[in-house]
Amino acid sequence: MTSREAAYDRAVELATGGSRAILGITGPPAAGKSTYAEQLAAQLIADGHKVALVPMDGYHLAQAALEELGLAEVKGAPHTFDGYGFVALLERLKRSPDETIWAPRFNRDLEDSIAASIPVAPEVSLVITEGNYLLLDREPWSTGRTLLDACWYLDLSADVRHERLEQRHLRHGRSPDEAHERTFGSDENNARLIAATASAADAIISL
Repeated sequence: MTSREAAYDRAVELATGGSRAILGITGPPAAGKSTYAEQLAAQLIADGHKVALVPMDGYHLAQAALEELGLAEVKGAPHTFDGYGFVALLERLKRSPDETIWAPRFNRDLEDSIAASIPVAPEVSLVITEGNYLLLDREPWSTGRTLLDACWYLDLSADVRHERLEQRHLRHGRSPDEAHERTFGSDENNARLIAATASAADAIISL
């Protein structure tokens, strides 16, 4: 396990390496990826580093598309993302550091993505991206992995994750039965798939 302090020091190294780096943060649903990535980015920025946070969730397929495809009930599975679009963004971020690049942002209130919401300016030396499938050993995710300078896996107890997931589903209007079914159904299937990728991480951070 890697401590938060050691992880921060490594992030500073990436941010000061002389060329733009991309750090991935992955883990199962409700492991705390978004919160940890936001805190890490904020701390780095407060310490004077030029950092942008670009979550993978911006590449969710639109809710209307998921409903048309019959995939709304498994939203969050690998095939409910535009994975190739996400990898193309990573490639632009890595290969074209001299241009301002705009990334999409996922809005949880709308349950949809908003295009061109996150600017990544040329002076950004570290891009942090977080998402479920950054270590998945299948295309297009495996190509995306080659564009990450490091990828960390967040580990959290299953009980805490399940409680967080059920509460999240309740906040978004699902009934208690629906929230429980989603948490221990499609969400848990995704969690098992993601957990199997932990061994490929550069570091495992326990929350």
